[in-house]
Amino acid sequence: MSIGIIIASHGEFAAGIHQSGQMIFGEQEKVQVVTFMPSEGPDDLYAKIVTAIDAFDADDEILVLADLWSGSPFNQASRVMGERPERQFAIITGLNLPMLIQAYTERLMDANAGVAQVAANIIKESKDGIKVLPEELQPEEAVAVAPVAQAPQGAIPEGTVIGDGKLKINLARIDTRLLHGQVATNWTPASKADRIIVASDKVAADDLRKQLIKQAAPNGVKANVVPIKKLIEAAKDPRFGNTHALILFETPQEALEAIEGGVEIAELNVGSMAHSTGKTMVNNVLSMDKDDVATFERLRDLGVKFDVRKVPNDSKKDLFELIRKANVQ
Repeated sequence: MSIGIIIASHGEFAAGIHQSGQMIFGEQEKVQVVTFMPSEGPDDLYAKIVTAIDAFDADDEILVLADLWSGSPFNQASRVMGERPERQFAIITGLNLPMLIQAYTERLMDANAGVAQVAANIIKESKDGIKVLPEELQPEEAVAVAPVAQAPQGAIPEGTVIGDGKLKINLARIDTRLLHGQVATNWTPASKADRIIVASDKVAADDLRKQLIKQAAPNGVKANVVPIKKLIEAAKDPRFGNTHALILFETPQEALEAIEGGVEIAELNVGSMAHSTGKTMVNNVLSMDKDDVATFERLRDLGVKFDVRKVPNDSKKDLFELIRKANVQ
């Protein structure tokens, strides 16, 4: 038994930091690099992580060093971990060079150490590797304060009206990857949402995916995964009057079902639609077929506007101009 290390990131960062680690520590056995490229979807990344794990021995424990909590590399590694309970896993995010060097050091110093022990040591050393000059700029460690116990709260009775009794939808987005790094770190604060609602019948029926989405929520924001029918009910429930929501749909068809069911969405952010067989690339993150185009046309006829942006800083694109140029078949 040994520990296999997977370095995973958005883009080529993992490959670069792996090369840096080699320059400092030399060639290392049982290290796999997984890069998530702009043209790839969650299933592509999942397959890469599975392939990386299968390159190790069957009894090896797995240490994943990922770049970003709630990012796609973390989410897909968590998915694999959930599917393989017989393997010992640890996933650490915040990938930096001290972290990687410490991982190599831990393996070298104690060949019999388990991944849980190794992970605990790595976290401390990787944090300590963040320093600043001049030294007076280094912040003092905050003293932990015990949380104040909150009185338990029961369910709000049906019929209760909170605020103006209307669910506030600060942002509605179509994104194949649902809740991932760009959504957690960019769109959530930009939208000023205090709740993320993933609306999908398929995902709501998948306990593992639901668990991964909930744990990927940014601090201070609660995430729920509900079927479309439940979202329609919540949009009409006066108990959600003070809720400011970011709604995530996996497909435009789910968005259409919700809107036709009475969910008031004036604008849809079209962020990511993964490529699959029979679909045409409209730009580097959107892939569609004729059914998708027909769905967007139906949404347009219902008065819905479209905001085609991957991240908030992108310039807005004209959805139907992209579709026309791509000549979707």
